[in-house]
Amino acid sequence: MTNIDGWLQSNTFHHEQFKDLRHMIKEKEKQNLTISLCIPTLNEEKTIGKEVILFKSELQDRHPLLDEIAVIDSGSTDRTLEIAASFGADVYRSAHILPELGTKRGKGENLWKAIFQLRGDIIVYVDADIKNIHPRFVYGIVAPLIYQPKIKYVKAFYDRPMALSGKIRPSGGGRVTEILVRPLLSLFFPELAAIIQPLSGEYAVRREVLERIPFPIGYGVETSHLIDVYYEYGMEAFAQTDLDKRIHRHQETRDLGKMAFSILRTFFKRLKDKEIVADLPELTANLRQFQAQEDRYEQIIHEIYEEERPPMLKIDAYRKKLNLPT
Repeated sequence: MTNIDGWLQSNTFHHEQFKDLRHMIKEKEKQNLTISLCIPTLNEEKTIGKEVILFKSELQDRHPLLDEIAVIDSGSTDRTLEIAASFGADVYRSAHILPELGTKRGKGENLWKAIFQLRGDIIVYVDADIKNIHPRFVYGIVAPLIYQPKIKYVKAFYDRPMALSGKIRPSGGGRVTEILVRPLLSLFFPELAAIIQPLSGEYAVRREVLERIPFPIGYGVETSHLIDVYYEYGMEAFAQTDLDKRIHRHQETRDLGKMAFSILRTFFKRLKDKEIVADLPELTANLRQFQAQEDRYEQIIHEIYEEERPPMLKIDAYRKKLNLPT
């Protein structure tokens, strides 16, 4: 078992360590690496323009760290794609990528199809709703992959976790992380509980890892990644970077319930697949929530299946694109 205190010291970084972008780019070029940024979207017209402008101006034009900036969209009905394209991003509708395999609604679907569509040796995922966007949201999580070849998967976290001006501040994730995911990881995968924000939407991963793991199409994708990568490569494959602060919109408690339900279905599937638990009953796909209307109470049933896409290496079209035997 990994010495977690040691891992926290060696594999936890702060973005300030990587502010010398010229040096980072020289190292990237020395290794002949290509880096792609994927921004998954669904009706993000209020924030997508600022993100694309900032990443293109700072991390392509001024500092050529990124080789491509792509928006992969779930079917926006607002001006998300128009705005992103006007500021220089490559824009794709998820439904138009691998159309022969059909389309499914969910963020995980966009992340999975990015592996096929984008060309980078490293793919960086950044959510589209960040209000305090800054180049560190990319270079802070790419840098450990450039400087340390043994690292394969880097997660972002936010807020300072260490002693600051003599004060100790608790560190952790959002509500679903601290109420659901961290307790589950602590019970079944205690080493993974050292990932400070396991549900963070900002992470950078080597293609060789992404193409070998399945992708739940919905909210379970980040949790499944951690478990699958952990089983394949161990704790030493992970790193995490403190990005200080992230400002974004907060979801309603009911929506967090749907997120938690999806994560639970994915988590229990992993427990079964890894033979950690035996005789797991078939799990319902029905999440039951309730609302009151005057003196009447109404049950609302949401069907949440959390389907999964297979590892991209199992897709014939991907293998043909890379000239691999099918």
